[in-house]
Amino acid sequence: MGAVRSSLADPALRVMFEARKRIFVDLLKWDVPILEDTYEIDQFDTPTAVYLVLTGENGQHRASARLLRSDGPHILRDLYPQLCDQPVPQDEAFREITRFCIDPTLPRADRRDVRNQLVSALADFALSEGISGYSAVAPMPWFRQIAQFGWRCQQLGPSVLIDGQQLVALRIDIEQDTREQLANAGIYCTNSQPEAQGGMELAA
Repeated sequence: MGAVRSSLADPALRVMFEARKRIFVDLLKWDVPILEDTYEIDQFDTPTAVYLVLTGENGQHRASARLLRSDGPHILRDLYPQLCDQPVPQDEAFREITRFCIDPTLPRADRRDVRNQLVSALADFALSEGISGYSAVAPMPWFRQIAQFGWRCQQLGPSVLIDGQQLVALRIDIEQDTREQLANAGIYCTNSQPEAQGGMELAA
């Protein structure tokens, strides 16, 4: 547990894990692990995970996402492979977007702005790091929104009712014109500069 506590010393990561607990456990009632009744941290929060975190002027959490390597343990491969008609995408240049969350206490206009900032940051990060695309698992209503952002997005298989939600697997291709595609849809913004945090070490 010492390595976990050391990672929680990072302010951006700490407020992100706190926000994940508030959103996914307290609000959405997910049955996922909780540390010290404060932080939502699961088996995929490993040294290979990368976090994009948007914080406010006072360091408060505004939005964040976790990126997992698709050639290692990740949610689609390990928990929901039935959502794919074909083999689950697994490539060293491909990442899975998980724990995408926005502070629900923000005003509606601010939530849209930080959503656009985080989506823009996902495109910027992929292009800067040589990442060719993303996969994700999402409820059907959220997938419909994602597909309208302007980037190339496709469903990987049928929607499946799981724990009361219609879930789908999706693939997003990141290409040189992705920023332009997002901009044409009114999504891309140039002031998206979240902190990119490396993965935390979990003690055995």
